[in-house]
Amino acid sequence: MASKGNFSLSLHPSSFIPHPLKNQPRIGVINISDRASQGIYEDIPGKACLELLKEWLTTEFEVSYAVVPDEQDQIEATLKRFADEEHCSLVVTTGGTGPAPRDITPEATEAVCERMLPGFGELMRAASLKYVPSAILSRQTAGTRGSCLIVNLPGKPKAIRENLEAVFPAIPYCIDLIGGARLETNDAVMKAFRPKGA
Repeated sequence: MASKGNFSLSLHPSSFIPHPLKNQPRIGVINISDRASQGIYEDIPGKACLELLKEWLTTEFEVSYAVVPDEQDQIEATLKRFADEEHCSLVVTTGGTGPAPRDITPEATEAVCERMLPGFGELMRAASLKYVPSAILSRQTAGTRGSCLIVNLPGKPKAIRENLEAVFPAIPYCIDLIGGARLETNDAVMKAFRPKGA
């Protein structure tokens, strides 16, 4: 089995800049938080998300990583950079999906995506409702930009796992359909759905 999540990162003021590894898919993780971007809070959500990806995927992948404030222009710019310049097949965001005035991750996502995939948000809310009634306040969504799938996740590690666990079986095949790099999962912990022959 291939090693999981093989990547190399160097620290930058507000993001991690990866060193390229040849012929490997790239996944972007963006933690959207005013306080984490200022160094007031530790970046726990983004790291939690990355650990899940390393656990579930057997495909070796490169990582693009950033921590940005709840500013729509900065979120949009980072999403575009990860999709267009760094050629991520998958970008997951954490945080900024609630109804508070500065929760604008869904708006930034919709602004940069060419096609929206509302089923992702519907399933994530349904999954969260099993645990908390406030799940109906969540506005996370997903969409595609070129050959990149962008998925919004909440900001708490427990909710990140619950939401990503619900939708991840469909993610590798979705990326296949839009022309992104193929991702294989560890079936013992996360079985992806693909039609026979896909």
